[in-house]
Amino acid sequence: MDTRRKAVILEAAAVSPGDLSWEPVTDLCDTVIYDNTTETQKWDRIGDAEIVLTNKVIIDEKVFEKFPGIHYVGVCATGYNVVDLEAAARRGIPVTNVPAYSTDSVAQHTFALLLDLASKVSMHDASVKAGDWSRVETFCYWKAPIIEIYGKTLGIYGFGNIGRTVAKIAKSFGLRILVHTEHPEKYQEYADAQLQFTDEESLFRQSDFITLHCPQTERTTKLIRRENIEKMKRGVILLNLARGGLVDEQDLIEALESGKIGGAGLDVIESEPMRADHPLLQAPNLLITPHIAWATLEARARLIDTVGANLRAWMNGTPQNVVNRHLL
Repeated sequence: MDTRRKAVILEAAAVSPGDLSWEPVTDLCDTVIYDNTTETQKWDRIGDAEIVLTNKVIIDEKVFEKFPGIHYVGVCATGYNVVDLEAAARRGIPVTNVPAYSTDSVAQHTFALLLDLASKVSMHDASVKAGDWSRVETFCYWKAPIIEIYGKTLGIYGFGNIGRTVAKIAKSFGLRILVHTEHPEKYQEYADAQLQFTDEESLFRQSDFITLHCPQTERTTKLIRRENIEKMKRGVILLNLARGGLVDEQDLIEALESGKIGGAGLDVIESEPMRADHPLLQAPNLLITPHIAWATLEARARLIDTVGANLRAWMNGTPQNVVNRHLL
């Protein structure tokens, strides 16, 4: 009989659809694994698990009341807003997360979108495969202006791990960098002739490209809205790899249609997954990827390893990456 602690993984497929092993967890616990769990299904699936590992499934006061046997909640992501930290702390339950596992992957995806929008790679690949190249008389053609990013200005909104990594890469491309962050005094060692800290309005007005790498808060919700879009250069390129709620989607569509925003790359939208009739799907000059910037094989492997390491540390009495430690 297995007397090990019982764990449940509610959304395993969100991290590994079968290409990575959950052994860092299953080696420690008697584990029940579900590929996906809805808010309705969670009431039947948590059961007598002492350890609950979640991604997007909400673990709140009602869950803790119904399942008093929960002693540990591990979030299989960096963001932990799906867990009621105070409700957990009142019961002495630590909540852990996985910080910084996807920094390099998200920065890479940022430039994948930027370079595609600047060099029109996807557009011309589709054009060639549609037979357009075989029908022209000259040796080359272009369907839209191609932009050289060297020497232009990249505005980075938010300067956490990802924002700093994006800035490092941007320097190698010869971009001038403007950064807006709530606490620029913390990062003055990064300032130099190529990178400057600035206020929000100056970033909007001066940037040729704007990339969002900030949390969604009351202040940043709908940050990209008509009022702020009007401050931007005509033809600006916008990237959002942070949270969908940072962008007013209707205002973005209108700006793309008018050409005020020359192109946009989104890895996140306000409500995910995207519905089949979403108006963004008809917007011009827009690239959308399905929230995959974080999801390289290497990043997902690091995530699972850290989930297991967090759990092992807690079991050994030395918990790490505890996001509600200040409340316990």
